[in-house]
Amino acid sequence: MVSKPVTLSFSIGSRRLFGIERHLADIAYSLSDLTSGQRPHALGGPGADGLRVLSAPPCEIPFWQAQFPRHRIGAVQHYRRHFIAMQGGFEDYLANFSGKTRSTLRRKRRRFEKADGGELDLRWYRSEEEVAEFLALATPLARKTYQARLLDAALPDDAEAQREILGAAARDAVRAFLLFLKEEPVAYLYLPVGGTTLIYAFLGYDPAHAELSPGTVLQMGALEHLFAERRFTHFDFTEGDGAHKALFGTDSLPCCTFVLLTPQWRNITALASHAAFESAVEVGKRILSGSRAEEFVRRALGR
Repeated sequence: MVSKPVTLSFSIGSRRLFGIERHLADIAYSLSDLTSGQRPHALGGPGADGLRVLSAPPCEIPFWQAQFPRHRIGAVQHYRRHFIAMQGGFEDYLANFSGKTRSTLRRKRRRFEKADGGELDLRWYRSEEEVAEFLALATPLARKTYQARLLDAALPDDAEAQREILGAAARDAVRAFLLFLKEEPVAYLYLPVGGTTLIYAFLGYDPAHAELSPGTVLQMGALEHLFAERRFTHFDFTEGDGAHKALFGTDSLPCCTFVLLTPQWRNITALASHAAFESAVEVGKRILSGSRAEEFVRRALGR
C-alpha cells in the first residue's frame, strides 16, 4: 500500500476548523467492490501511523480490525454512497425525479440560459490537448470556489497532479466540463474514468454566481452529454454524503470510512480528541435544533 499524509479533520458541518495530519495508507472500496460483495486487495503494510479504510460496508469493520489487531480504530463516519445507474438513456434518468424536481431543474437551466443570452454555453473536454485547455481555464476558477476555501477539495493545481491528469486524458480516461457565463468559466466538473464508471472527483463554481445555481446546471448538462455517449454504466459519487449527491443519485449503499492508527500516545490522544470533539458537536446540534440560534450558526459557518 502507498502511504501519504492524511488529515484527521475537526469539522462542523462542511467547514473544517482544523486538522491533525498522520501518515496513512489508504484501502478504498470501489463501487464495483461494493456491488459485487468483494473487498479491495491490500498490498504491503500500513503507513507510519496506520491506515485509512474508505467507503467500506459497515459490516466489514470487524474484518479490518482483525487484520490489524494492535491498531486503534477511530474517526468513523457513516454515510450513504450515492451513484447513478446509467443503463438507460437520459430521459429514463429524468424519470427518477419527481415532477416538481424536474420542473425546478428546467427552471434553473432556463434562468442560467437567460442570463447568458438565451443558450447554455457548456463545453466538454476529453483528449489530452482538450484537457490541457480545461486545466488552464479551470485551475484559476477552482481557487475561488467554496470547495477550495472551506474543504480543501478543489481541482489540484500542482504540477505533478496535473501531469497525472494529462496522462489519464491521453488514455481516454478523463471527462471534464466547464460552464461559461458571458465567455467566462463559472463552474467546472472533473471526472476520471475507471472502466465503464465515471468517478465524481471535483466540482466547483464561482460563488459570485451562486444565485444562478451553476453547479446544478452544469451537473445536469454534463449528465445529458454523458448519457448520449452510451459508454458508461455508472456515475460514482464516491465516499461521503451530501445533498447534491443524494439529489442526482439513483441508488445508494450504506458505507463508512475510518482510520486504524498505531498505538502510540500521540495517535491515541488524536483519536480521543477527535471523539470528544464529535461528541461535543452532536450535543451542540441537539441543543440548537429548531432554535433561532441554529440558523445564525449555519450562516456563520457558510452552510
